Amino acid sequence: MRTRTTGWVGRRRAARDERGITTAEYAVGTAAGAGLAGLLYTLLTGGLGNSLLRTLFDHVLGLLGIG
Repeated sequence: MRTRTTGWVGRRRAARDERGITTAEYAVGTAAGAGLAGLLYTLLTGGLGNSLLRTLFDHVLGLLGIG
């Protein structure tokens, strides 16, 4: 006997499967965003970040004619 996967039951099953995939994609995106934020925090709070920000502010102030 063949089971039908079309109709209400088939659509419901497909929607449930798709929801799980979407949730996994959000989880991967959230983890990647958290990793990037951690990397940027590490770079900007270290010596490289300090010199980078100082150079950026000196350049902007020079363009404005203030510094």
